[in-house]
Parts: sequence; C-alpha cells; structure tokens
Amino acid sequence: MERRVETGKAALVQGDSVQAETLNLLEWSRLCGQVATFAATKLGAIALRHLRIPDTQTESENLLAQTKEVYRLEVELAGGLKFDGIQDVGEALERARVHGVLSGGELLAIATTLAGARTLRRMIDAQEEVPTLQALVEPLRTYPELEQEIHRCIDDRGNVADRASPKLGGIREQIRQQRDRIYSKLQNIMQQHPNAVQETVITQRGDRFVIPVKVTHKDVIRGVVHDTSTSGATLYTEPSAIVSWGNTLRQLWRQEQVEEEAVRRALTEQVAEVVDDLEALLAIATTLDLAAARARYAHWLGANPPRFIKFGVAMADGGLTFADEDAASDHPATISHPPPPTLQTSEDAIVLRQLRHPLLVWQEKHENGSAVVPIDLVIRPSIRVVAITGPNTGGKTVTLKTLGLAALMAKAGLFIPAREPVELPWFSHILADIGDEQSLQQSLSTFSGHIRRISRILTEIHPSSTDARPSAPIHPATAQLSAHDKAPTPIYPLILLDEVGAGTDPTEGSALAIALLRHLADHVPLTIATTHYGELKALKYDDERFENASVEFDDLSLSPTYRLLWGIPGRSNALTIAQRLGLNREIVEAAQDSAGVEATQDVNQIIAGLEEQRRQQEAKHREAEFLMQRTERLHQEVSRKADMLKQREQELLQQQEVEVQKAIAQAKREVAQVIRQLQRGKDATAQDAQQATDTLNNLSDRHLPSKRQPPKPPPGFQPKVGDRVRIPRLGQTAEVLAEADDDGELTVRFGLMKMTVLLADVESLQGEKAVVPPPKAKPATAKPAASTKPTEENASPRAQAPAVRTSRNTLDLRGSRVADAEITLDRAIASAQPGPLWIIHGHGTGKLRQGVQDFLKQHPQISRFEPAAQADGGSGVTVAYVD
Repeated sequence: MERRVETGKAALVQGDSVQAETLNLLEWSRLCGQVATFAATKLGAIALRHLRIPDTQTESENLLAQTKEVYRLEVELAGGLKFDGIQDVGEALERARVHGVLSGGELLAIATTLAGARTLRRMIDAQEEVPTLQALVEPLRTYPELEQEIHRCIDDRGNVADRASPKLGGIREQIRQQRDRIYSKLQNIMQQHPNAVQETVITQRGDRFVIPVKVTHKDVIRGVVHDTSTSGATLYTEPSAIVSWGNTLRQLWRQEQVEEEAVRRALTEQVAEVVDDLEALLAIATTLDLAAARARYAHWLGANPPRFIKFGVAMADGGLTFADEDAASDHPATISHPPPPTLQTSEDAIVLRQLRHPLLVWQEKHENGSAVVPIDLVIRPSIRVVAITGPNTGGKTVTLKTLGLAALMAKAGLFIPAREPVELPWFSHILADIGDEQSLQQSLSTFSGHIRRISRILTEIHPSSTDARPSAPIHPATAQLSAHDKAPTPIYPLILLDEVGAGTDPTEGSALAIALLRHLADHVPLTIATTHYGELKALKYDDERFENASVEFDDLSLSPTYRLLWGIPGRSNALTIAQRLGLNREIVEAAQDSAGVEATQDVNQIIAGLEEQRRQQEAKHREAEFLMQRTERLHQEVSRKADMLKQREQELLQQQEVEVQKAIAQAKREVAQVIRQLQRGKDATAQDAQQATDTLNNLSDRHLPSKRQPPKPPPGFQPKVGDRVRIPRLGQTAEVLAEADDDGELTVRFGLMKMTVLLADVESLQGEKAVVPPPKAKPATAKPAASTKPTEENASPRAQAPAVRTSRNTLDLRGSRVADAEITLDRAIASAQPGPLWIIHGHGTGKLRQGVQDFLKQHPQISRFEPAAQADGGSGVTVAYVD
C-alpha cells in the first residue's frame, strides 16, 4: 500500500536502467542485507534489505541528521532507543480499512505497537539537541484509550476476555456449568461400569465428549460412537444420557463465538476510524528503526558522518552555467542557444582518508577474511578525471567499488568507513561500467559489452538527447528544484569506468578511451577510470583536469600491496614479472627488443624512484604525526599540572589571608578588652597598669610577625656509624667506623686503610657539609663567687610564657581516613603560625595516628613532634612544632 514504508519495488529506479545495473555491480543489496541485521523490528529489517536511494540532497541530509542524533542517543542512553512491542501490523490495518474483522492476536499486536511507539516518543522528547527526531515524532498519535480498550477486551494470549461484555461472561458461565454437568455424568457412568471402559478417562472427538468403551461391552454403555481406535478394540462413545447436553453445549459455544466476533468487530471499527494515524505511526516507528540500524551499523563499522560539498559542475539538459546561487535567479533555466560549456569549481576537495570497503570489513570480521587495506582519496576540485593504473588484481576495481559504495551510503544516510573529515559531493547518479559484459545469447564480446553500457551511461546523463550530445553544465546551486518547477531534473553524476577501452586493438582502444575521457571531463564533474593503456597516463601533463593514481606493486614478492598512490602512474611489470617467474630469458629479451622497451624501462625506473620517494615521505609524515600527537599529549599533561599547581597556590593564599584576618581581628578584640578594663577601673593602680602592659606584650608576641620566633635552620649532615661519606681533598669515598668525638674528629675506612679525619673535611654523598660542633670552653683555674645581686650584664631575660592551646592551633582529625587527613593536615600546617600544633587523632586502631606521624616525618615545615601531655590527651593527641 502507498501509505506503508516503501520496500523493494520502489527502491530501485527502472529495473533495466543503468543505475539499477550499477547498484547490482556495486553489490548494494548485499550491503543493505548487512545493515538490516541491526534492525530491531521486522518491518525495519524488510525496509533495510531494500533500502531506497533518495532523489534529493535535502532528503539525504535529513537522513544523515537522523543517523547522527540516534548515534548520540545510542552512545548516551543505556541500550539506546527501545522498540519493544512494535510489530508489523500493516496487513491488519489494511484489513481494518476494508472492514474486515481482526483476530485477537492482531488487535493485541496493535495495542503493543501503540505502547512501544509512545515509549519511543517519550524517550526522544526527554532528550536535548535532537531536533530532527523530535520533529519526526511530533505528529505521532498513540491513542492510549484505544490501547486500554484492547487490553480490557483481549487477554495476553490474544483471546477475548470474559470482561469484554456482560453477555459473553454469562454465556461462558453457562458453558462451564454445562461442561461440569457432562463431566460429572460421565464419571458416574464409568464408575458404574468399570469393566466396560478401556481406561478411566474423558476425552473429546470434535466438539463431543466421549469415553473409551471396550468393543466387547458396547451394549453395556449405549450411545453414539464418534471414533474407533486403530486396533478396533476401543470405541469412543458418547453415552445416550448426555447427547442432549452435548447439543446444548454446542449451541452455547456458537453463541460464545458470535459474541467474541462482536467484541472483535467493535474493536476493529475503532481501529478503522484512526487507521491513517496508525499507519503514519507505523511509518514513523519504522523510520526510527532504520535510523537506529544505520547508527548501530556505523558504530560497528567505525564509520564517520559525511559532509556534502560543492564540487565541479551539475548537468541539466539545455542548462546554463551560473557562477553562484544569486546569479541563478537572474537567468532563465533554459536558452535556445547555450554558450560553450564552462566549468565552475569550488574550493572544497573530496576527502576520503583511510577509506575501507564495507563489504570487505564485514568479510574480515564475520567470515575470517584478510585484513582490509584502506585507501586515501583526496581529489582537488579542479580534477575531472582520475586514471588509475597498475597490475591486475592490484585493487583498481575495488577502489572503484569502494568509492561508488561510499557515495551511495552518504546518499542513503549511512556513515562512511573513513577517517574524519569525510567530505564528498551529493551525486545525483552513480553510473558504473565494471567487469565483463559478455553475452552468448546477444553475441556480445567484452568490448561490445563495455561500449553498450557506456552508451547507456551517456544516454542517462543526457536523457533528452537522442544522439547523446552534451548540454551546457550548471552550478550545483541549481541542482535542487522544487516540485512545481517545470525545469528538467539536474544531472550531477559520478562515472566509474573499469578498464576503459579494453577488449579491442590497443591502438584504437587507447584512442577511444582518450576521446571518451576528454568528453566526460567536459561534461561530468568526476570520472574515475582504470586502465592499462600508457597513453592515458600522459593526459595529466597535457590537461590539468586529469590526475594519475596507481596501485602499489611489491617487486620482491611480485604481489600488489593494494595501496593507492596519487600523482604517480603505474609501472608496466609484465616482462619483469615474466622473467622472475622463470620464463625463458631469451624469450623475454626478444620481447623487449620487439617492443622497444628501453624507453619504457627508463620511465619505469623514474616511476620506481618516485614511488620510493613517496614511501619515504609517507613514513616521515607518519613519524611526524606520531611525534605531534605525543607533543600534544605532553603539552596537555603539563598544562593540566600547571593549572592544578596554580589552583593549589591560590587556595593556600586564600587560606593564609583568611587566617591572618582572623588573627588581626582577634588581636583587636583582645586589645579593646584590655582598654575597656582599664577604663572601667575607678582608681587605676600601678599594678593594674603593669598587668595591662604584660597582657599587651603577650598579644604582641602572639600576633606581630616581628615578635615571632624565627624558624630553626634545618639540621645539617651528621655522619653515623656505617654511613658512606666523601672526602673531597683525598678524592675518596669512605665508611664511618666511629662517630665524631668532642674535638670534631671521626674514624673512617676506605679500602684497607683506617684514618682519622675532621668533620670539616667530609661531606655526604649528596654534597651536604657535616655539622661541626662549636669548640668547648676550657675549664677556668679559679671560679669567682657568684654575685647575689643581679647586674645588668648577668641578669637573665624574662622567662617566656609556655605556649597556650587554643582552637586556632588545634586540629581534630577523628573519624577521617588517612588520605583525607593528610590533605586537611597539609592545609592546616600551611596556614599555621610557628609554634606547636595540637593534632587530635584519637586512639582507635592506631592507623590514623600512624598515618599522621608518617606524614609529619616527611613534612619540611615540621621540626619535631611528640605525644601530648596526659592532660591534653596523651597518646591520642600529637603535638607538632611548625617552623
């Protein structure tokens, strides 16, 4: 039906057209079959096996937009889009349209399809940045009331439920009662005549209830015989006593069927009222399934989305060349005498790097095929014809098919198995002449088959011209015409020709190939042709619209590498291969003399040199890419670490600033409190003044940086027994045998020698100088009596008050993990004032205490640490001294 999703009949253009032949040559149906395996619904799989090629670029771009959005949902959502419950109910909808009565199973399938479509719409509506999918499901109507009514009347097995109508429920109750009555009567008969029955079982023959009666006792239990066993020893008899009851049961069953049909008819009529919307729903759900299958196939294939570019020219019969889109509106679509054709080029190039043949990828992954060798296709916009040369079985034909399939995949909304960016034009036609077209029935040779197909290709390009004369090209901007325009359909083809001009005399075949390719260069945006003719290699040097490419050949293994080389024509390897394969040397030399191949060999040597240079350049390019990637990764890592350090520094500065502000505010409050106490006193005594002065001095010692105790210098190197030390003046490394004495001398050994050296003469292996103790004062001969009156010189300084534990120098880490505690402790040390820091870690298992003390050992700002006094927590608290 027209409303349903199109399948194979409309998928291909006319069955006999060269476009349909091209699809067969490129194995498009095989690719579609592979994509169909990713479908979630039966109808989606059917549609994908006959995937339609869009007629306009707008439609292709819409399909690609669907694929991109579903691809993102497949990655972000667990399990991707769900198609549970959606079934192929197209035939049921068709029968509902013509007032047929649907079965319970068909009605149940419609209900589950409505529920599945509603789930799909909710999933899509809940997402962001999927405008194409949201526009697709916007007109979707799922009729929840119809779904509920179907579920009320039809059970999960597709049968009409008792609750569907009161009348049906009453009939079924009568059926149950009548059946129970019949069963009870038959049980009584078998109990009364146990010897007459073959076995005590009640069964059915047709719609009648019977019991197995022995043929020898048929007169004991009289009734209607409905069947006989194979051996003839058993009669399946309906006793006369229940015949009338069986007739009544049949009547009830018939009433049940009539009422069930009435229920299903009522539901079918409700379906028929909205059949158009339901068919639209089915089409939308199938479109989503196709998009999901394309996205899943792209993910499996490792493919990337293509971008359509403007490349070359578009063809339309009787058309005119326009330089841009604005100019197109200023000229008529056709003219009676078109000017000579001119080529309008764009700045975009065709870019298909690391392009792989999708069918070969499938063969590699599913059929244990050989690894696929990717090819690079980068074609400048000024190029119209690419001539690919090289040995047989070297991959020339595969290159044609790979490009043709890539163009078809992009048109159909599929991603292309190539590295980003993927850029190519939207070709209105992909036309190919690949392989031999010999026909014994039509008496066609290989050459005749090629010419026949090429003629049809030219006719396809110029459909209104009987003599296949070209028309003037137009710019791709005019390629999309609205439906109401009367202008002819624009032609923007990609031509693929395999072994152009082959199958006939080489001289004539070469001349014909050159003429054909020049003709196509004048009128077609892009032609890719494979050939063995050397004359075609020289076209590049006469016409800038031509480009050479070749498939690489390994001279050592005498086999192709399947790599495509651009800008270099293929070498002639026939005589070289023949000689290396063991053909008589005299025959090869005679062939060389006959062919006059000296100049050809010189050219081959030049080409071989170019190929070697190309390989070296590609190797250096790959190495440069690798180094660039490593450099970028290192730069990103260094930048990330620098940002982290900078952020850490800012955090520490902010913490220090906050602590300083807190300390200043606290000092101000304490000073103000002392002043207020003095002001409140009526008669301030000298003692009060002295007490206030002492308090202010204590505040000064605590808060002023100038009063803080300077940090202790880090301890120097102190050699221990067994340490290795260096003696620079001797140029030796020695082992310490005894620690330094009071005079600063220590005993060392190097080799077999022992000697005593001064501490000043040694250093650690890291270059640290040893700490030399100050010389001890010699004892005096006479000790003067100590003065009982302190003088200004020998008066001891005022004793410094012991450090006081406050909330600012106390850190509570109880309940923290060691890793979290280290971070908190590091921040506290960074913002702490010089002096003691009380760290509460508790007793517990001892892991937190051990972790804190291990961290303090290696911290550069901690001079020492010790357990707190018993009054301050004992071993549950560690006192660390901050420099």
